[in-house]
Order: sequence, then C-alpha cells, then structure tokens
Amino acid sequence: MSAVAEAVELKNKGNAAIAKKDWREAVRCYDKAIELDPTQAVFYSNRAHTHIKLESYGFAISDATKAIELDPSYIKAYYRRAISHLAIAKHKEALKDFRTVCKKAPNDKDAKLKMQECEKIVRRMDFLKAIELGDPPSAAEGLDLNSMAVESDYTGVKLGDEMTKEFVEDMIQRFKDGKKLPKKYAFQIVLMAKAIFMTEPTMPEVKIEEGQKLTVCGDTHGQYFDLLEIFNRNGYPTESHIYLFNGDFVDRGSWSTEIALLLFAYKCLYPKNFFLNRGNHETDDMNRVYGFEGECKAKYSERTFKLFSEAFSALPLATLIGGKYLVLHGGLFSDDKITLQDIRDYDRHKQRQPGQEGLMMEMLWTDPQTLPGRGPSKRGVGLMFGPDVTKRFCENNGLEAIIRSHEVRMGGYEVEHDGRCITVFSAPNYVDSSGNKGAYINIGPDYKLQHNVFDAVPHPDIKPMAYAQSPLTSMMM
Repeated sequence: MSAVAEAVELKNKGNAAIAKKDWREAVRCYDKAIELDPTQAVFYSNRAHTHIKLESYGFAISDATKAIELDPSYIKAYYRRAISHLAIAKHKEALKDFRTVCKKAPNDKDAKLKMQECEKIVRRMDFLKAIELGDPPSAAEGLDLNSMAVESDYTGVKLGDEMTKEFVEDMIQRFKDGKKLPKKYAFQIVLMAKAIFMTEPTMPEVKIEEGQKLTVCGDTHGQYFDLLEIFNRNGYPTESHIYLFNGDFVDRGSWSTEIALLLFAYKCLYPKNFFLNRGNHETDDMNRVYGFEGECKAKYSERTFKLFSEAFSALPLATLIGGKYLVLHGGLFSDDKITLQDIRDYDRHKQRQPGQEGLMMEMLWTDPQTLPGRGPSKRGVGLMFGPDVTKRFCENNGLEAIIRSHEVRMGGYEVEHDGRCITVFSAPNYVDSSGNKGAYINIGPDYKLQHNVFDAVPHPDIKPMAYAQSPLTSMMM
C-alpha cells in the first residue's frame, strides 16, 4: 500500500473514531495520516474538529488555518476556525471566518444565520466596552436587603444575618427538587461570600491539623448532582473536613447557579475551613459564552450575575497546603523567576478580569505538556509547560507538587511530570458526553495524597448549556 493510500485509510479510521466520540483516538489517526501525507486539507480540518471536542481550541485554529492554506475553498475549515475563535471569546476573528463562509457559499442559509448571530455578539461586546467605566459602581449599590421581601411561596428555612447549617441543608434539598432560592437570599449569600473573599490573601495558606481531612476538588462545571455525589461518598463539609474547590464551578452544566450558591453558602458557614480558588470560567467573557450569565438571568436576574461577577473577581487565585502543595486552577508561568512570594504579593483586586497576559491569566489558563520547556497553548490562551519547568518551580519553592484542574482526564485525575504535577477533574461524563470519571483528592495530617474516583449520577433531563444565550454555543459541544 502506498503512503497516500495508507493515509486515506487512517483518515477513515479517524472518522470512525469520531462517530464513536473517541476523540483522542481520532487525533492519533489524523496525526499518522498527516505524517504520511501532509498535503490534504481534509486531514487538518478533521483534526481541528476533534481538537474542538477536546477544547484544544488553539490547536484547532492552527489546523484549520493549515487546511485553508492548502485549500482556500475548503469551507469546513473556516467554520471550524470560527467556532474555535468563539470558544476563546475572540468574536471578531470568528466573524471574519463566518463572513468568508457566506461569501463562498452565498446560498447557505445556516451559514448566514450563524454570521448574523456572531454579528450580534460583536455588537454587544462593542457596546459593553463602550460603556465600560474605569471603576464602575457595584451592582450592590442601592440594593437594600432589609427592605426586600421573601417571596410568599417560599416555605424553606429562613436566612438571618448569619449562615446556618439548617439553611444549607434545606437549600441542598430545594435545589435537588428543582426549586430556587428567594432573590433576597441569593443576593445575601453572594454578598456575604464576597465580603469574606475580600479579606483573604491571593494565596491562602492552609495547615491540616490532627483530626482533620482536606479534600481537593477540580472542575464541577454546573453538574450539581455530581457535586452532591462527592459529598455523599466523601462526607459533607464540616469544621474538621476542609474542602478546597479549585475553580470552574460554573458554565457548561445547567445547574451552575445551584453550585455557586451552595459553595458560597458553605464558605459563609465555614469561612476558615472551606476554600475556593478562581478558575478561568469565573470570568465575564466565559460566562457570557458558556451559559452562566444566561442561567442567572433565567433563574434570578441580571443583577444576580453582576453580583456573582464581582464576587468571582475577589476569589483567591491559589491555595498553599501545608507548604507542600500549590493548588491553582491552570498551571505554571512563562518566567522561571516567579515564586510563591510573587503570588502572595500579587494584588488581584487591581484587575477584575484576567485578560490575555500576565500572572493571573497564566494561573487560570496554562496546561502541562510532556515535552520539556514551554510551548504555545493548545487552547489559544496562555501556554504549556513541561516537566523541567515544574521541577524547577517545585525545587525553587520547596514544594512536593502542584495540584491543578482545568482539563478533562478520562480517569478523573492524572499524575504527570514525575509526580510533581497532579490534575484533578471533578465533573464526570463532562457535558453528558465525554464518558470520563470524576475524581477528588483527600489529604490528611501526614500530607499523603489519596486519589478517589467516581462515576456520574443521573440528573433531570436538562441539557448542558441550556441557558447559553447564543445558538452558536451548540457548535462548541
């Protein structure tokens, strides 16, 4: 068999893997096909499709661009590059590609609709930027909780000036039953939690005393019933059972407000024994694309989203456990000179959103790679860091390892970089389609890591991103 024929056969195997939603096997097949015949636009375009499914949007943009270079008339490549730009909130770049598709296929009604939807998003982003103030007033300004009445049909436990265990337990059941909180209580929880976050350092430092246990959880992404599965299996938070949730509580899953309110309520109940790190999805641009803003508006109000946005911007960026484990959502830095002291000294309140560069962006967005050194981000934002980078950082800062999240791991967690980089992901069967396990890590006073794996549990029939405000979001699933 010739190399060209073998490449086509591998492409067909990749297509079959896509049909089975085995995205990683599909990538492997397309990798081999491209090695044998790097001249076929379809190989790159199909691989771009699988990278989109794996949320490797930077790689998808690169592959789609290569496909367009090889065949400027290949419309699917423009589509896929547009989707990838949308996924990382680069709306104007996406619009350029949608316009190209419409120009090359003027009778494609679906393409025209997508272009028009993208134009709406760009206009909205331009409007928001135009009215943006340097130091806008808080969404809490003028909000008088004392004068707000609780809805008459609310039959749950009342919330006073302080959080109570009885209220949290009642709230958990209400959310399971598909009920909401009164708006007054939602406002109150977010404001109470934000006040606590504002008093915390950028990197809280936690010690595990005798008789205590600390559980580290990764992304939960609005999968409320899977969050409860963690608590049911591993125990609910208490003064002696510390929890740390490592970002990305919201978006994608359609119970994001339930998770955010529950985690914030636990923060209010156990302010010194319950910790939350910020993830890249506790940011405005991601919330507008992946559903949390729309969910807040549908279940509560636009003001609720704005209050959450302010609270998210106050979240710590990392947590140091026993001086041994640095826990942060994304990963390490573009500069080897960055130390734990730089994180301690970083004033996160000066910059509400992470932007496209800098310390905060890297802490929320970077990913590990197997090759040494650093490389371009597979996501299109941030960078990738190798085992040598992790080794130097741990040695320079007296750490045993970093614990991060941010990426699906089929087994729920993965230990990389010679044991110095651990990824934990706590949203099993992510977006109801990935087939992955969920995981969490228990740590006792001896600071040994105990990895625990669990499966997704049934949930009501509401699809992921049900509250996303743009029909374009369905292209990213």
